[in-house]
Amino acid sequence: MITITADHFNLGQIADSGQCFRMTETGRGEYELISRSRYLRLKQEGNKISFACSREEYETFWMPYFDLDTDYGEFISRINPRDTFLVKAAEYGDGMRILRQDLWETMVTFLVSQQNNLPRIRRCISLLCQNYGDPLKTPGGVTYYGFPGPEKLAGLPEDALLPCNLGYRSKYVVRTASEIVSGKTDLERIRSASPAKAKEELMKCFGVGEKVADCICLFSLHHLDAFPVDTHVRKVLEEHYKRGFPNRRYKGFRGVIQQYLFYYDLKQGMNGEK
Repeated sequence: MITITADHFNLGQIADSGQCFRMTETGRGEYELISRSRYLRLKQEGNKISFACSREEYETFWMPYFDLDTDYGEFISRINPRDTFLVKAAEYGDGMRILRQDLWETMVTFLVSQQNNLPRIRRCISLLCQNYGDPLKTPGGVTYYGFPGPEKLAGLPEDALLPCNLGYRSKYVVRTASEIVSGKTDLERIRSASPAKAKEELMKCFGVGEKVADCICLFSLHHLDAFPVDTHVRKVLEEHYKRGFPNRRYKGFRGVIQQYLFYYDLKQGMNGEK
């Protein structure tokens, strides 16, 4: 068990941030998280966070995953104090982090996310893993499922994932898996590419449009200037930034700002406060 102290870090906000879909609350301040074949239990009390893993695993995998070596207070301090909406959004989502997730898993989850909501996305991904992922056990005997690699899905009929509730997205996932296995899409080339080139390569994949490509760039490749625009962010831009969003002010970390805007609008809408 590793326990750290961290400011600007909130497990609940991260779990509900729309970045990852295999992070589940199991008790008050307690969560379980699965990333590819790794399983982690976490607990937070105030600014103390406990990771049920070895120090080596924490330092080599989970610390980078949660971007714990980045000072998010610095990002917040650079917000224009006269932008009252953004100030409120950042205060509301003060514990947000931009995750470094596996590229293939992020591609699949955001292909599935199109025209979908968070509970349904979580259910789709859970069914996909139960049906095609490897069954695994924690040292404590908890059974979970790894995320299926592209080789597990390549070559399936394009409607094979309908029982996983993917709907029309089934063909997107199956075809993308096949393109990766055939070598048409090279994940290593995407990982090492410049932000602009990575986005360009991602948009060559079947079913990947600009918004999904930006999400993959931000939530997997950690290109912090990526700025996905979904229905929530579009509404915020139309209502609060009629003269245009101040992109130059936040150059280099626009994706962090985007996440504050997205999360604030999402939660305010769910709470009926807008």
